[in-house]
Amino acid sequence: MNYIEIFKNGYSGYANYLWQEITNPNWHNYFYWLILVSLFFFFLEIFFPWRKKQPLLRKDFWLDAFYMFFNFFLFSLIIYNAASDVVVNFFNSLIINVVNFDLQASNPLRTAPLWLILIIGFFVRDFVQWWTHRLLHRSSFLWEFHKVHHSVEEMGFAAHLRYHWMETLVYRTIEYIPLALLGIGLYDFFIIHIFTLAIGHYNHSNITVSGKVTGGILGFLIGVVVATSGFDVHLLDNPPLWQQLLVVLTWVVFGSLVIGPVMKIIFNSPEMHIWHHSYELPEEKKFGINFGISLAIWDYLFNTAYVPKEGRDIRLGFPGISKFPNSFLDQIKYGFKKNKN
Repeated sequence: MNYIEIFKNGYSGYANYLWQEITNPNWHNYFYWLILVSLFFFFLEIFFPWRKKQPLLRKDFWLDAFYMFFNFFLFSLIIYNAASDVVVNFFNSLIINVVNFDLQASNPLRTAPLWLILIIGFFVRDFVQWWTHRLLHRSSFLWEFHKVHHSVEEMGFAAHLRYHWMETLVYRTIEYIPLALLGIGLYDFFIIHIFTLAIGHYNHSNITVSGKVTGGILGFLIGVVVATSGFDVHLLDNPPLWQQLLVVLTWVVFGSLVIGPVMKIIFNSPEMHIWHHSYELPEEKKFGINFGISLAIWDYLFNTAYVPKEGRDIRLGFPGISKFPNSFLDQIKYGFKKNKN
């Protein structure tokens, strides 16, 4: 197997792909989904700000906006198209040669319904990311790169994608191996990626939303899937419109009243994630708190959850942030220098 060719094929055509993304809007288009999701939370911050005294165009707003496109396209998607192909093929070949077992060809998810693939892929990815996030805080070497994300001093949706390019290498190397070996394909990953993009924007947004509202939204999404038989969910057989609307409404009510009270234990939220960016950490948790990416359950299961009170106006950052570089070029070089802050 020629890994150089795999790597080259992964990169070849990316310029054409990006051009197609920009010039051909459609429902499977990362570029416009990023814009739509960002505008949605931007308007929420305009009309329903949590920190009302914080400027709409907060400190480093445009820097974070640039990071969004830089990280989302120039690294995340390119690395997935090329490097992950090499790594997955290498590991699958290694497993075949060592134990004579083709994990990809024998994957039980190959015949599973799409809804099950998406749920498993989402939970596996988030669990792997949670541990990777802890590693970024625990390792003094990786923390120097992760400081870029924690250099946010005024929180907003765009801060979600402000992170050092080395984080992409760490996350993608670790997370894509289990996902690819599970058989999570590009289309499946697209759905997971857009869903987690929205959650990540929400966690960093300058808004506060009750669990009943977010539970209702989750119920609405489930209701739409059930009513339209999306993602291989076949509970209804050609239902009339009134029945579809009733199913959606029922799920909205169920989500709001039943799931709503525990939404902020299951999923991450701005009220929880703001503490992850706190300048001052509890003495007993000096390596960080609230590591959840999309799900909060891992923090509650592993005793890293910490929401002592409303954290709306707490100071953000880390000791030494006043000396941290504030330009994009200096930040993407940060972490390699010997004289670190």
